[in-house]
Amino acid sequence: MRLLAINPNTTAEVTNRVVAVGRALAPPDVTILGATGRFGARYISSRSASAIAGHATLDAFAEHGEGVDGVLLACFGDPGLHALREIANCPVLGLAEASCLAAAEGGRRFSILTGGERWGPILQEFVSTLGLSASLASIRTVAPTGGEIAANPAAAYDLLTETAISAAREDGAEAVILGGAGLAGIAAQIRDRVPVPLLCSVETGFKRAFAMLENPPVKPVSGDFALPAPVETIGLSPALTARLERN
Repeated sequence: MRLLAINPNTTAEVTNRVVAVGRALAPPDVTILGATGRFGARYISSRSASAIAGHATLDAFAEHGEGVDGVLLACFGDPGLHALREIANCPVLGLAEASCLAAAEGGRRFSILTGGERWGPILQEFVSTLGLSASLASIRTVAPTGGEIAANPAAAYDLLTETAISAAREDGAEAVILGGAGLAGIAAQIRDRVPVPLLCSVETGFKRAFAMLENPPVKPVSGDFALPAPVETIGLSPALTARLERN
């Protein structure tokens, strides 16, 4: 089986980091492929960058998704998730979606910790779309963006540890998500210092994606996520134009 990890950030190094995490966790029968956004922000840290990334997500799937068995949208905040789920002919999962569902299991209250101060309200809205607002203890953001943390992860260990501890002790979080593709691998370095489970969004996303491949949901033939009717377009990539017109 082939799982495509789409990183709509335009930083290939982040894609490579995500793919490396996935390959280390993958069952023997799963091949991990990676795709990086062809256009847009180097690292997403605002609504405008996220909106562009939604287009980049669809573009990357149209270019690289032929014949894959599933897709992991490897960008926390899941830009373009529902649109991708609509046009894809295979199951799709997002990092933030997977992490929030895992963190809330068993009725736990959870916090999200990520880089980039603008993410707070964006993630509040995202959690609401999952129906998990009542389970959300807090969203904690730190000033360095995920891209800046990815460039020098060790420099952020203490800041992220202290913030995760505060989420547990001050906000009542029973689990904390360390969210962001650029933060991949950091949870393993600091989780023994945090008094509640610390979930790496990338590790959690891949584990749930592997389960999705084993028991794929059926593509609906009607409703929100059924394939849309063919539509004429202008100015899109040839691959995305072809996919939208043949749907």
